Amino acid sequence: MLHSDRLLPGAYDRVTGDWDDVIELAYEPQLVGPALQALAPRAAHWTLVSSVSVYADNSTPGANELAELVEPQDLTMYPDAKVAAEKAAAERIGDRLLIARPGLIVGPGDPSDRFGYWPARMHRGGRVLTPATAGRYVQVIDVDDLAQWIVQAGVDRRIGAIDAVGAVHTMDDFFRAACTATGFDGELIAIGDDALLAHDVHYWAGPRSLPLWLPIADAGFVRRDGASFLATGGCLRPLSETLQRTLTDEVERGVDRPRRSGLTTSDEHEVLDAAR
Repeated sequence: MLHSDRLLPGAYDRVTGDWDDVIELAYEPQLVGPALQALAPRAAHWTLVSSVSVYADNSTPGANELAELVEPQDLTMYPDAKVAAEKAAAERIGDRLLIARPGLIVGPGDPSDRFGYWPARMHRGGRVLTPATAGRYVQVIDVDDLAQWIVQAGVDRRIGAIDAVGAVHTMDDFFRAACTATGFDGELIAIGDDALLAHDVHYWAGPRSLPLWLPIADAGFVRRDGASFLATGGCLRPLSETLQRTLTDEVERGVDRPRRSGLTTSDEHEVLDAAR
């Protein structure tokens, strides 16, 4: 195994010979470009892990890989940089390229806390603040399901762009599954969007957020068509299994630890008390 700082000159000097598959996880131009220059001529197959964030429209349920992409203008923005990476790879790799566009990747070890927040919070019990669930959905892919598909897709020399997304669940069903996985017997208290926003609660991720909560207008972001993923050998474990795996990991790491996403205990109590 070779380790190298990809930002340093000569980062690829020791990476010799030909390669069956290169799996690129980066999207920053200063990382993507040099890797393509150094390795593209010697790779039989190239997998670029992109994102469903590349799509310009998040409002249409059931959209697939034919949907329009963001026009990359500001490469400091995540969607723009992902599209630019796709274009750069396509120019250098041609018909040896697989562009994997995952949805939200979840499971043990996830540093974003966008999914793990919920089983951890329900494990703690008590009154749990949730967004209003009507018209809302959850679509995630277990990290192990994604990894297994990427490896096999390289072996099979899959090419083209494929949305690697999980099954679509209503948010109600997601919360029910999370309650079952954690043995939750407390109270779920749903609060409407206007009240949450008025109390400075943020969508989707980050500090003082309710993870997985999106504006209704963006519901298509978590209702993408996963037919291509399944048709190319992708397998999806049950949501209950991913929740259980995530809960085990959350307990090991500490359900009360500081988080990158979600509400702190004091924030949650503040919003619950104010909203009621």
